[in-house]
Amino acid sequence: MMHRTLKRKIWDWRRVWITAPTIAGIVLALRLFGWLQIWEWAALDQFLRWRPREPVDDRIVIVAIDEVDLKKIGQWPIPDAVLAELIETIKAQKPRAIGLDLYRNLPVQPGHSALRKVFETTPNLIGIELINGEDKSSAIDPSPVLAERDQVGCNNVVVDIDGKLRRGLLSMFKHDQPIPSFSMVLASMYLEAYNVVPQPTQTNPQVFRWGKALFHPFTPHEGGYRGADAGGYQILLNYRGPAGSFRSVSLRDVLNNKISPKLMRDRIVLIGATAISLNDFFYTPYSSDAISGLRLPIASPERTPGVEVQANIISQILSATLEGRPLIQTWPKVVDGVWIFLWSFVGATLAWQGRHTGGVRSLLFQRSTSPILTAGILVVVAYAAFLGGWWIPMVPPFLALSGSAIAITAYIARTAREIRKTFGRYLTDSVVAQLLESPEGLQLGGENREVTILTSDLRGFTLLSERLQPQEIVKILNIYLGCMADVISQYQGTIDEFMGDGILVVFGAPTAREDDAVRAVACAIAMQLEMTLVNEEMERFGFPKLEMGIGISTGFVVVGNIGSEKRAKYSVIGKDVNLAFRIESYTVGGQILISESTLKKVESIARIDGQKRVRPKGMKQPIPIYDVGGIGGNYHLFLSKTEESFFPLTQLIPVQYSLLDGKRIDDLSFPGTLVKLSNNGAEVRCEHLETYAIPKPLSNIKLNLLMSNNSAEMSEDIYAKVVEKIAEPGRFYIYFTTRTPEIKAKLDSLYQRAKTNYIGQRR
Repeated sequence: MMHRTLKRKIWDWRRVWITAPTIAGIVLALRLFGWLQIWEWAALDQFLRWRPREPVDDRIVIVAIDEVDLKKIGQWPIPDAVLAELIETIKAQKPRAIGLDLYRNLPVQPGHSALRKVFETTPNLIGIELINGEDKSSAIDPSPVLAERDQVGCNNVVVDIDGKLRRGLLSMFKHDQPIPSFSMVLASMYLEAYNVVPQPTQTNPQVFRWGKALFHPFTPHEGGYRGADAGGYQILLNYRGPAGSFRSVSLRDVLNNKISPKLMRDRIVLIGATAISLNDFFYTPYSSDAISGLRLPIASPERTPGVEVQANIISQILSATLEGRPLIQTWPKVVDGVWIFLWSFVGATLAWQGRHTGGVRSLLFQRSTSPILTAGILVVVAYAAFLGGWWIPMVPPFLALSGSAIAITAYIARTAREIRKTFGRYLTDSVVAQLLESPEGLQLGGENREVTILTSDLRGFTLLSERLQPQEIVKILNIYLGCMADVISQYQGTIDEFMGDGILVVFGAPTAREDDAVRAVACAIAMQLEMTLVNEEMERFGFPKLEMGIGISTGFVVVGNIGSEKRAKYSVIGKDVNLAFRIESYTVGGQILISESTLKKVESIARIDGQKRVRPKGMKQPIPIYDVGGIGGNYHLFLSKTEESFFPLTQLIPVQYSLLDGKRIDDLSFPGTLVKLSNNGAEVRCEHLETYAIPKPLSNIKLNLLMSNNSAEMSEDIYAKVVEKIAEPGRFYIYFTTRTPEIKAKLDSLYQRAKTNYIGQRR
């Protein structure tokens, strides 16, 4: 049995099993060919911009050469004498390292000897060179003096094809020899004071531990990259922030001693150009909110000076090694594939699972909102992971999610016409003729017309549907709706809509007749009588017995084609439609209640078994409703009239009950006791005699049997309606509307025992 059920489920969900891996495969192929990498870069950039600003790294100071400095100096490159004076001034504050982010392989000029002396007497000064193994003419050699002293690092940068800088270099190869980067040398020099040096791992010589951080080299297919140049030792740049995120002072302020005498002590000091005219700037993820790679018109996107890019790399190394600040990590490709497939499956599942929740009418809305909400969850998860240092794919799973949802929706939309055709057989020929054959039939609009509205609903069907398999629920509905549709068609009613287990029927539209109300009441009685046949079918298939309530109201409504040019429906709208639903809500199983307006149309031939005054929601005053037991005239249809017999229980059953307001269960619960039972109901004694604890007639309640007088052990929920049977003070009668088979069996056993005991005592 279990194997058969599993096999059926797999078959029912075959569209999901096919669609999810197919869409995931397509997305993976797009990713493999690099067609998504620009969008994945854009997602990474956005996460960086969303991330809260980090505090300024106090270990780094930038001496910036800006436009004012250039005008004051009067030439570029700045003279050797000025640079020598600048370095000597910085040295006086005893920084831990000085980084000269300026090329100084220049001809001899005045002041050169002073600069040479400074270079030779400053062991913590690091210069730069530009390496280009493919085009040596584009390379820039370092200062010969600093090169001889091995105080040089390369300052090459790696720019992505969209012009943005997302990677940093720790080393490069020159003549097959590794050359550390400018930022790597300065960071190492700073960390020497903490005795923190890189330690290679045994598993992979390319992976090394440095303080609290584990460094992995960038690979050509890292994260969202595809086929990237991974030359040298690269890492993903974890920027500290946009341009201006580091403490900066101007060259003139340093030379004029306008800075604090302790500003540079034990810090890394970087000397670099920030003048716009020198064009030493780079686009970074902070440059704009525009999507990378798209040539959108953006006004002056912000760029970051090259010296500040070097500061970001140094800060990233120091923060990771000393403080454990996360490096940007990525998943293995296998995990990436599983992640993308998972979201593809989620998208397909959401679309497929929602196919029964609202029918074709809500197809577009439900198929769009669910994936959108889920995509929001995906963004939140990816962003949260990024805050923890992980760059996980977001664009590919988003495409997989939406692609699977669209594919499933397209399949459902394609079959919607066949579904409508299947249920369309329940419409009467007059409706088809009115809508399709008359010239005005398909035109939007409506008219006021007096009609009789019949609504029916199965009692306890929601609980039943939760306990059975979907295929079994469909089978039950097909039996029930098929029988009811035949009866409705026989009495010339128009089925406006099937609402799950509910039916909305109109008598008087599109074709009005004088006996619309009479036929509606006769149809309702015939439907209740037909439930005997329905329940025989239920018993034959091993399903529980069904009970139905019916409400009827007569009045003027708007009837016609309602909607838009793209989607319209022949329907009825008006207060009497709502009233019919309200009246039906007061029924118990097997009961038919009608409004006063309907009674006036049928009172001469109808059998009325009772009258109630109720105040439906939206009504200012109570109104009478009438319990119909039969109709004479040409129909001669009558329901059997049975009186519920209540027998006292030999052992009282403690219960706990709550009032229902529509579908909402009140927060307050009250103790009570079952003192009598009938075949379908019970008499309940309130343990609290306050007025608010005693439910009003026709109200709905939820109650639970208390097991062994232990309030912590309760039975499954039982739903019931309070009936208008007169009871002793502090007591009320109920009619069970929903019981599980187990609860029903228990109550039936107690009822038979109480009945037997009562009859025995009477003898």
